Amino acid sequence: METLEQRLELIDRHIARCATALASQSKASPVFLAVFKELEQKLGKLKSVVHGEPRLARECLIEAEQAADSMKLAAQADRGLDATAVELASVAHDSLCVLKHEWEG
Repeated sequence: METLEQRLELIDRHIARCATALASQSKASPVFLAVFKELEQKLGKLKSVVHGEPRLARECLIEAEQAADSMKLAAQADRGLDATAVELASVAHDSLCVLKHEWEG
């Protein structure tokens, strides 16, 4: 099984792929861009506390997963995104959901 660090690195790669896809999406809505940025911030916070107090780390994980929920819904509703960007947003979301459900912290 992957370590927590490896799983967070995988999530980072999914987010990076989504960001790369967004760079070519000139018609992405401001709403989607805002929730995507919020997700990046929540992930940064999670990574900064992941090895600290377990309750705080779990709360940060839940906040990141909620931001991922918002990002996925915004991507699905955004007519300015192509299918690849929407799929990458979904993959990033799903990877966070799996981590949350398998979290043992």
